[in-house]
Amino acid sequence: MEKPSETQEQEPSSTSSPDHQNWIAEQDLLREKLIREDSFTWKIPEEGSSDSEEGLLRYVGGVDISFSKDGASMACGTLVVLDLRTLQVVYEDFSLAPILLEILEKMKKSGSSFYPQLLMVDGNGFGLACHLGVEANLPTIGIGKNLHHVDGLNQSRVKDLLEAGENSCKDFFNLVGCSGHIWGAAMRSTQGSIKPIFISIGHRISLQTAIKLVQMTCKYRVPEPIRQADIRSRDYIRKLKINTRMK
Repeated sequence: MEKPSETQEQEPSSTSSPDHQNWIAEQDLLREKLIREDSFTWKIPEEGSSDSEEGLLRYVGGVDISFSKDGASMACGTLVVLDLRTLQVVYEDFSLAPILLEILEKMKKSGSSFYPQLLMVDGNGFGLACHLGVEANLPTIGIGKNLHHVDGLNQSRVKDLLEAGENSCKDFFNLVGCSGHIWGAAMRSTQGSIKPIFISIGHRISLQTAIKLVQMTCKYRVPEPIRQADIRSRDYIRKLKINTRMK
């Protein structure tokens, strides 16, 4: 989840068009810029921390892209920001493009005091979480509800690992591919859950810290920043469709 597998990196020669070669070059450049360890100035609040203590992580963003059931021609990108102390939404914005970087830039230019210190991104793998993290220079975490097949890891393999004796009582375990590379972690976000979520690092954060922060923001299966972004983006599309029919 931190880097693409060999099968993802290598495309058939028939696709070696200029556009495809540019895409590969961009991915290589992105990979060089990625920081896969903790690189932030804030501190994670511990139990008993005072709200007045300076330098604590407070605002956590979540982004999600929802598509209309009528087709992919209508899509909504959503950014929400939650107060980590209460897990309540303090900011939200939408884009029909969707261009998530532009939403973040718009928020930064507005001088909003709620600009996120950390961003949780719907999805896993070498993709949006890494891209947004590098481009916005924000610590990012990828959160997936489903696992993309990579390095011998797939849904059935993870199910077997969940049911294995050594993992049956664990809240999370690392996802180690056939190559020995740790691609992320599978986590039971609610007690007794048989459907894990999949955590991968995006940028400027370690897997250990990512797991801790996800645990702090889970009221249900999916971390609250992602859940709220998903709810709001779907609702936005629903209202937009209703308004379109009424015109």
